[in-house]
Amino acid sequence: MDQALLSSSEQQGKRAEDNRQRAENDAQEVPPEHELETFFFTVQVPEHWNRLHRQWAENDAQEVPPEHEAETFFFTVQHGQILRHVLWNDPAWAGRLGPVSGCSLPTRPAPRGPGPGHVSGGRGRARSDPGPCPCPYGGCAAGGRTARPKKRGGRRPLLPLPEARGAPLVLLYLLGLRALAQVSHRQLLSRPPATAGPREFSASRARGYLDNITAIGPRTVGSPENEVLAVNYLLEQIREIERESTDAHKISVDIQRPTGSFSIDFLGGFTSYYANITNVVVKLEPRNGAEHAVLSNCHFDSVPNTPGASDDAVSCAVMLEILNTLSKSSESLQHAVIFLFNGAEENILQASHGFITQHEWAKSIRAFINLEAAGVGGKELVFQTGPENPWLVQAYVVAAKHPFASVVAQEIFQSGIIPADTDFRIYRDFGNVPGIDLAFIENGYIYHTEYDTSDRILTDSIQRAGDNILAVLKYLATSEKLAKSFEYRHGNVVFFDILGLFVLAYPARVGTIMNYITVAIAFFYLSKKVLQPKPRAVHNLKKLLTAFSLTLTSWVCTLVAVLMVAVFVSFIGRALSWYTHFYVSVSLYGTAAAAKLILVHVLAKKFFYKNVNEQFLADVFFDASLMIWSIALAVITHMGLCSAFICTLWVAFPLLTKLMIHKEFSQKGATIKFIVMYMLGMFVPYLYMLYLSWTVFEMFTPVMGRSGSEIPPDMVLAGFIVIFTMILSSYFINFIYLVKSTKTTLVTLTTVFVVTLILVCSGIFFPYSSDAANPKPKRVFLQHTSRRFHDLDGNVVKSDSGIWINGFDYNGISHITPHVPEINDTIRTPCEEQAPFCGLPWILPVHFMFRKNWYLPAPEILPRRPIQFKLLSKKLMPWNSVRLSFEVSGPSHMSLYVRPHAGSALSRWSLGDGMPVASLGGDYFVFYSRGLHAAPWHFWVELTAPEKHSDGIVSLAIAAHYFFGEDQKSPQLYALLERFPSWTFSSGWSCTYDLFVF
Repeated sequence: MDQALLSSSEQQGKRAEDNRQRAENDAQEVPPEHELETFFFTVQVPEHWNRLHRQWAENDAQEVPPEHEAETFFFTVQHGQILRHVLWNDPAWAGRLGPVSGCSLPTRPAPRGPGPGHVSGGRGRARSDPGPCPCPYGGCAAGGRTARPKKRGGRRPLLPLPEARGAPLVLLYLLGLRALAQVSHRQLLSRPPATAGPREFSASRARGYLDNITAIGPRTVGSPENEVLAVNYLLEQIREIERESTDAHKISVDIQRPTGSFSIDFLGGFTSYYANITNVVVKLEPRNGAEHAVLSNCHFDSVPNTPGASDDAVSCAVMLEILNTLSKSSESLQHAVIFLFNGAEENILQASHGFITQHEWAKSIRAFINLEAAGVGGKELVFQTGPENPWLVQAYVVAAKHPFASVVAQEIFQSGIIPADTDFRIYRDFGNVPGIDLAFIENGYIYHTEYDTSDRILTDSIQRAGDNILAVLKYLATSEKLAKSFEYRHGNVVFFDILGLFVLAYPARVGTIMNYITVAIAFFYLSKKVLQPKPRAVHNLKKLLTAFSLTLTSWVCTLVAVLMVAVFVSFIGRALSWYTHFYVSVSLYGTAAAAKLILVHVLAKKFFYKNVNEQFLADVFFDASLMIWSIALAVITHMGLCSAFICTLWVAFPLLTKLMIHKEFSQKGATIKFIVMYMLGMFVPYLYMLYLSWTVFEMFTPVMGRSGSEIPPDMVLAGFIVIFTMILSSYFINFIYLVKSTKTTLVTLTTVFVVTLILVCSGIFFPYSSDAANPKPKRVFLQHTSRRFHDLDGNVVKSDSGIWINGFDYNGISHITPHVPEINDTIRTPCEEQAPFCGLPWILPVHFMFRKNWYLPAPEILPRRPIQFKLLSKKLMPWNSVRLSFEVSGPSHMSLYVRPHAGSALSRWSLGDGMPVASLGGDYFVFYSRGLHAAPWHFWVELTAPEKHSDGIVSLAIAAHYFFGEDQKSPQLYALLERFPSWTFSSGWSCTYDLFVF
C-alpha cells in the first residue's frame, strides 16, 4: 500500500535513479550465453539519458539526435531477470513489447524510435525496416530464434535434447549407414549372371582354367612347375582358342625368355638381375593387322610354398577366358589386344621389365590393364591409373559393368605406406605407357599363404572381374583415343565409385576450382555470421575460434590417450589381439576414442561454458567443425591431392543442411524433426566415409600381420580408428552440447572399454586362427643356413649353421615358444658388424623391417648343387679405380651384397643402368633370378680405392636360396616345421651364405 501511495514524481525519480544505475552497470554487452528467451534492443546512450528517456517514450515521433548515434550498442537481456526491472514496469512501455519477428533489428537507430531503447519488431508506434539478424552468436536466441513474451513473465525455455533419445539415434544412424556400406561391398554382381554363351564371358570356364593352373602347385621362378608345366598348359589352351576363333581375328603367340637388369627404389632401393625367365605373349588383332595395341597383363608364377590362386592365377584364368570370348566374336577390333602371361612378377617385377624393354610388340602398346591381387577374391579395386591420361579413367567409367574405383586408394598406395608394388610401375617408368591397375583386396589374411586356393575365390568374383575387364578392353580396342593417346595425355582425374553403382570422374583441375569455390562459400558464410553485427565481430570471432581450438584439442587429447592404450597393450605382449576378431579393435580403441572425445567436451561444457545456452553452443561448434573441414579442403587442394573431394563432401553437404534446417532449429530447438532432417542432410558424406572406411580397413588390417617386427600394429590401427572417430564425430560434437547430460553414454563407453581391456590383457583374444573356413595365420619364415666368412686370402675365418627364423609381425616368436621351447629370446640373432646386411641371407632388402630375428643352431647343410663364386679378373682403371670381374653359378635365386670399405667407393658396375643404387643403411643389394638353362652370371664392379688398403677395398657376400627341388628342405628343417602349431603359415627353405674380401 505504501508503494502505491508514492507520488508520481517520486516514482519517476526512483525509476530515473534505477535507470541511471543500470546505464552504468548494464550498458556492457550481455554475454550471448544468456540469450534464452530474449529480445533485442538498440539503446541510445546520450549524455542526458535519464532526462530524455521519458520524453522519448512519450513522443516516439522525435528522432534520435545524430550526435548520439555513435554511442549505440547492442545487447540482449533475459526478460525473466533484467528486462522486467528495466522497462516492463514502466507504463510508458506498456503494449509496446511485441514479438521479435524475423530477428529484424536495424543496424542503426530508427528515425522514429519509441524511446531510449528501440524494440526490434515491437508493436505500437515503433518504426523501422527489418534487416538480417545481426547477432549470430550473441542474439536471436542462439541462432536467430524469435521470442514472444508473456505478461510479466517469459515463455518456458526450450528443453534440451534428452540423452536417451539423442545417443541411440546417432548410434542407429551410424550402424545403419555401416550396414548399407557393408551390403554394397558384399554385393559382387548388380544382377545374377545369366548362362554365358560362347561369345560372353563365362566364370565357369574361367574357373576351369584356374583350377588347372593351381593344380600344378607352387610355381616358383626357375622351377619346372613354372617354366615348363604352367607354360605348357597356357600354350595348350591358347592353341585351342586359336583353333576355334573366327576369321575376323588373327592370333599370334610368342614365348619370350629375356635377360636384363634394372634398379628400383622399392624397399629402400636395390638392383635386380634376371636371366632366361619366361613370358607367354599372345596378340589378338584384326585380320589385316593393327598399328596400335592395348596390353592386358597377369602373372602365372607364385611365391614359394603357395598355390597362388588369387595372386595371380585367377587373373590369368580371366585373361584366357577374355581371349576366348573376343576370338569368337564376329566383330573386328580396331586395335590389337596383347595378352601378356608373365612368368616372373613375384621376383619383383622382372618379367614385365623384360617384355616392355625388349619385346618387339611392346612398341605398339598405347595403354595397359594390369590384373593383380592383395587379397583373395571379392571385388577388384581400381587403385592406380595414369600417370595422367584421364581418358583411361573415362574408359573405365563408361565401360565397366560393376565399377569399384578410388583415387584415395591410388594416393595411399603410391605414398608407399603399403609395402607392395605391381607391374604398373614397370610399364609406367620403363615403358612410358599409361594404364589401369586392378587388384582383389578382400581377405588379405591368406594372401601369399598355403590357403590361397581356388576354392576360396567365389564364382561371382570371377564373373564381375571378367565382365569389367572384357568391357574395358573392348572399349579401348575400338577407341579412336587409343591411337592418339599422347594427345589426351595431360591432366589428372578425380574418380570414385558410389556404392559400386557408378563412378564419378572429372578432371583434377575442375576439382580444384570446385574445391576453392566451396571453401570460399563456406568462409563467406562463416564471416557473415562473425561480422554481424560489426560491433560484436571481435566477440563472435573469439567464440568461434574458441570452439575451433576446443575441437582440435579434443582430437589431440583423444589421439594421445588412445595411442597410450595401444602402447600399453603392445608393451604387455598383447599386440594384434584384434587380428582374428576385428570387433575387439572397435570395442577397445573405438570406445576409448569416443569416450575421450565426449569427456573433453563435457568438461568444457561444465566448466568453461557454465550456464551457457545449449542452442548457442551447438551452433558455434557446428561452425567450428565446418571451419576445420574448410581449412583442410584448402590445404589438401593446395597440395594437389585428388582425395580433397572427400573434404568437399564434408563442407558442401553440412553447409546446405545447416541452411535448410536453420529455421527449424532456431524456432523449436533440437526436435525429432530437426534431428531427422539433420541426419538426412549428412547422409552423403557419412555414408561415403563409412563406405571408404571399409575399404581402408579391409586393406590395412591384414597388412599388419606382415608389416615386420618394428612397427607396433596396435598403434597403427588405433591411429586409423581415432582418425575415423574424429571424422565421424565432427558434425555430431554439437549434439554433446544439446543434450542435458552424457552420463549414460560415457558410462556405457567406459564400461565397454574397461571390460575389453581386461579381456585383452588376460589373453582371451588369441591373435591367430586355423579355422578351415576363415584362417588367419601367423607368418613365419625359416631358412636353414650355412655361413662361411673368408678373409682377404680366401681362408675361412668363421663358419656356422643354423635355422634362421623371422616372424613377420610385431609379436615375433612369443606365441610359438610354448609350442617349440628351444625357439626363445636366448637365441636372438647377433649382427655381424663387419659384413653387409649383418651377415644374414636376406632374400630381399627388408632388414629395416625385421630387426628382431632368431638363429637356432643346426647341422651344416650340403646342397647337391652348391654355389660357385669366382673372381675372374682384377683390372686397374683410370682415376685410381679398380674393376673386379666375377662369375657366379648357383640356384635360381641368389642375393648379392656389396659393402665398400672405408676410403673406397663403388662408382660403377655392369648392373642396371651402370650407376649403383644403395639400399637403406648404405650397403648395396642385388637380387638375381633365372629360368631354366641359364648361363653363369657374369658381372663387374668398379671401385675407387686409396693407395693403401691392407684390409681390402670391398666385401662381397653371396647367398644362394633353394626354393624348390631336393635341396629345398633339410631333414632338420622338415622336423622343425612339423612342430609348428596349425595357426601358423611357416615357409621354409635352405640357403648358404659366403662372405669374401677383395
